[in-house]
Amino acid sequence: MKNRFDLTGKVVLVTGGSRGLGRAMALGFAENGADVIIASRKLDACEAVAAEVRAMGRRALPIAANVSRWGDCDALVQASYAAFGKVDVLVNNAGLSPLYGKLSEVTEELFDKIVALNLKGPYRLSSLIGERMAEGEGGSIINISSTAAANPAPKAEPYGAAKAGLNNLTRSFAFAFGPNVRVNSIMCGPFLTDISKAWDMEAFAKRAANSIALKRGGQAEEVVGAALYFASAASSFTTGAVLRVDGGT
Repeated sequence: MKNRFDLTGKVVLVTGGSRGLGRAMALGFAENGADVIIASRKLDACEAVAAEVRAMGRRALPIAANVSRWGDCDALVQASYAAFGKVDVLVNNAGLSPLYGKLSEVTEELFDKIVALNLKGPYRLSSLIGERMAEGEGGSIINISSTAAANPAPKAEPYGAAKAGLNNLTRSFAFAFGPNVRVNSIMCGPFLTDISKAWDMEAFAKRAANSIALKRGGQAEEVVGAALYFASAASSFTTGAVLRVDGGT
């Protein structure tokens, strides 16, 4: 059974890989034998995670990229294939859910920024890499979505709409790139990563006690099992799926 999750010889690209869920997944993939490409806007943060991956005996490539820009997506793909010759697993993890006041206070610039990072970037990367995977030896695309895509989420309306679009792309791309490429989504609930530093934790604890079956937020490492499942042969007959990892929200 352990061998089903083995990623030896695989190359995994993780966007937003320098912290939070992205860092946890990058290290989890490396621990299971994968070489990892870590992409985010800040190169020094990517290099720090790359050093952790190399300490496990795996190869790592840190790349500075803002995946809300298609030009950066194109450059990221080119650099990844130039370094490794392939990408076996793409994890569209980079995301943004900024705070705002009234809905009418969301500017056009902010709205576009949220949609660009959470939906436009994953579309471009999945299109470019998915086509190469389909023409080659196949692969797996994992989209990191949110329960905000399905549940009412005050103060996260543009974010939830973008993540709902990402779930839709998951299904669409599963058919577009099948049968060689599997495309799945992890719909995350509240995780206590850097983003939670802006939360009212006392209010969150009260809400969690009443509305989350496990009565707490998740730790970043708790997304790794689902990511390994979708990345590996363990999920060989699973595509177009949206898996909730939310503590029973």
